[in-house]
Amino acid sequence: MCRILGVTRSLVYYKYKQNQAEETTLENAVIRVFRESRNNYGTRKIKYKLEKENIILSRRKIGTIMKKYGLVSNYTVKQYKVHKTKCNEEKIENAVARKFNNRRHLEVVVSDLTYVKVNSTWNYVCILLNLANREIIGYSAGKNKNANLVYDAFMKVEGNLKDIEIFHTDRGNEFKNKLIEEVLETFEIKRSLSQKGCPYDNAVAEAAFKVIKTEFAFDKVFRSLEELEMELFDYINWYNNHRIHGALNYKTPVECRPKQTE
Repeated sequence: MCRILGVTRSLVYYKYKQNQAEETTLENAVIRVFRESRNNYGTRKIKYKLEKENIILSRRKIGTIMKKYGLVSNYTVKQYKVHKTKCNEEKIENAVARKFNNRRHLEVVVSDLTYVKVNSTWNYVCILLNLANREIIGYSAGKNKNANLVYDAFMKVEGNLKDIEIFHTDRGNEFKNKLIEEVLETFEIKRSLSQKGCPYDNAVAEAAFKVIKTEFAFDKVFRSLEELEMELFDYINWYNNHRIHGALNYKTPVECRPKQTE
């Protein structure tokens, strides 16, 4: 074929090697971004991160590379749920009314809890999330799913708690407690509750915990509460400062933080 086309064999060999080198470079870039995401990013986010490095690849090509090297996002792993406890029956209105977007800084803070495995028992994690930029502003971990866990998350918030206008949660009994009521009254924070049996009313917190369960806690057993707290601190730092969010136009929560709070 080289003789018929009038092309030297050495040139064809050189071009083949050159293309192989380029292919290897692209594959390494995909693998690197995937590993930097802690095995969480899929083709969409990998494509976005590569474009910021002026590397243009289609999602289909990225998917082919991921399949070739067995790069499976944590989000493809089957999830499971535990049973829910009785709900809070207090007659408190839903002040948020599913209006999650275009909120001012600390106008609405939402919260929820989830479970993680420590040795052979369940421990729990609580987060406080600022709707304005989806930043986790407070968090805690503990052995019991109760009001103290929520209180500890409030105590980790940097700045003045009086800047929080509305605290919105589902109707879990851990949010119905004199300790929490005292915090809200002291810092003049308005209470808001989802409607009974309606997870969509706290959809942002639910979505955030789906992320945390998948990226941080799923199929992982911590050796002690201290190890859980240490790794949670590391994860929250990565979540706020490095993890890009589709809802934030592929920016990080810190990048979307109002300038006056920096």
